[in-house]
Amino acid sequence: MITPDDLLQRLDAFSARDREEALRSLAVRTAFPPEGGNVNLHAHSFFSFNAAGASPSRIAFDARRAGLWAAGLCDFDVLDGLEEFFRAGLILGLRTTVHLETRAYFPEYAAVEINSPGEPGVTYIMGGGFPAVPPPSDDRGRFLTMLRRRAADRNRALIERINARVPAIAIDYRADVLPLTPAAAPTERHIIRAYCRKAAVVFPADRGAAFWAETLGLSRTEAEGLVADSVALEEKVRSRFVKKGGIGYEPPTAQTFPPVADFIAWVLACDAIPLVTWLDGTSAGESDPAAMLDTLVAKGAEGVNIIPDRNWNLSDPAAAARKREKLREFVSAVEARHLPINIGTELNRDGLPFADDLNGPVLSAYRGPFQRGAAIMIGHTWLARYARFPYCGEQARAEFGQDRPRKNRFFESVGRLPPLTEATAERLRETGPERAFRMISDSARAGRWIV
Repeated sequence: MITPDDLLQRLDAFSARDREEALRSLAVRTAFPPEGGNVNLHAHSFFSFNAAGASPSRIAFDARRAGLWAAGLCDFDVLDGLEEFFRAGLILGLRTTVHLETRAYFPEYAAVEINSPGEPGVTYIMGGGFPAVPPPSDDRGRFLTMLRRRAADRNRALIERINARVPAIAIDYRADVLPLTPAAAPTERHIIRAYCRKAAVVFPADRGAAFWAETLGLSRTEAEGLVADSVALEEKVRSRFVKKGGIGYEPPTAQTFPPVADFIAWVLACDAIPLVTWLDGTSAGESDPAAMLDTLVAKGAEGVNIIPDRNWNLSDPAAAARKREKLREFVSAVEARHLPINIGTELNRDGLPFADDLNGPVLSAYRGPFQRGAAIMIGHTWLARYARFPYCGEQARAEFGQDRPRKNRFFESVGRLPPLTEATAERLRETGPERAFRMISDSARAGRWIV
């Protein structure tokens, strides 16, 4: 007999069919709580790197089981989980949206760090609310393929540099790294995991501690502690192998990543929303959030992404206070420009919360803008996917012009509708974009689905 635990394990299988079958079984067996007000719209799955190896289906199931109001998938350089995540949301009765994150070259900030530590001119950036995976045969699909190819090229070059410095645990990209992913899109975290696993095979426990002590410049006692804690070991190895000053680090150039303007243009062509990403305000590039926002908005950015946990949850009270003040300053600048805010916790490292507590003592001050941003992202996703009426599209510009507050209210009203079901989604899909738009608009005015 298949138990719920068996089904949970199958949710993370590399077989898409196994995942869907397990999800449908769990959906009818599970008593879900009523939805609350928390959201996580920035969750990486195993299609890039999830600390627990969670699939899009598992993230959606856990979000529904946790009573989240909405959930967002955000993988690095790929949209491989898009259709699965949307389908999971329909099965579970969960509002869902899908983003993509990458790094880009920001020429106006070439001389300063922005939000990629130790890398002047490089910024993390996102596309929010992709309604579909672009066809591989057109320019949109070719750009997505380019992101994947560049990431693979960087991975191979990184491994070559590290292998030359630690030949005793040299790894092979195809044999040791690609099998860690379901769709051949590994990240540097997969590479680090492969090195740690190789070391565990090459060296018995006592010799492993000696190897890591020498390689990482640690005492034997420190190394023994790391060998006993795989999570801490991977974080330390990542710091010493791939970050600035590490044995595999190579400074990026203007050719390493696509230009910001090119990425934004691609996101817009895909009917998604270009999102500025915010780290914590401590870098030179983020020291003047208003100037950074205005520069990127002028290039076409229409929203922002924040990882709130980085901006207040620190053990050092003084550092936490400084970051809280920077967060307040940034949200104030964003609100003044009426830009929707996307939030989440990433889930790409152990110890991160599954979702931010928007009723907590710090984030309750931002509950309004964070929840409004989530509703706008959901509303945009539904309108773009079923009615071809994206937040940044020509029809929205014709309807709302430069009146962002009015546009936000409309998209928010759509996003606050109850979660879509498979039947409602099929009805919207089969009726065609124009009629679907009327149905969605009428439903938003009524506060319930009228299809």
